[in-house]
Amino acid sequence: MTDETATSLPTRSGSRPTTALTMPHQQLDQTPPVALQEELWRRMTGLKGVRAGQSNVSLPETRALHLDQDIAHGPANAYMVGTEFAHLHGARDGSLHAMLPAETVAEAISKGWAESHPLASRGIAPPTLVMLFGPRDEAELETIWQLILISYGFARGPSES
Repeated sequence: MTDETATSLPTRSGSRPTTALTMPHQQLDQTPPVALQEELWRRMTGLKGVRAGQSNVSLPETRALHLDQDIAHGPANAYMVGTEFAHLHGARDGSLHAMLPAETVAEAISKGWAESHPLASRGIAPPTLVMLFGPRDEAELETIWQLILISYGFARGPSES
């Protein structure tokens, strides 16, 4: 497997979506098509050692990824709570929250794919917690998928040789 933090993200086109800067932290416009949300969820739940379930930190309609304990070797700031490392908000929103390594956070934000979670901005949550904007088309789906794979690698921790 390649280095999970090595990225080469394209710049996201168009304007940033409007988001709520209060709780719940949601994407308010540019909602991705449901078919793209479902394709992303299908990929996310196909990751080895991932259990799909309800989020322990978000709204009831949020679907979360929980990493199996036996492969959850990432640092504490790779998880929201327990081993939850990412979650996909409901269909009317379509954005995600994910934990990313610091260098990936900086690139994802600078290239328009993410924003810091308000709790991270206030120092209440780790700076590794970001909102990823929902994918508007197939090309954006691939970029968000790349970021989810990085989040998954971050949660798994260093590879054992």
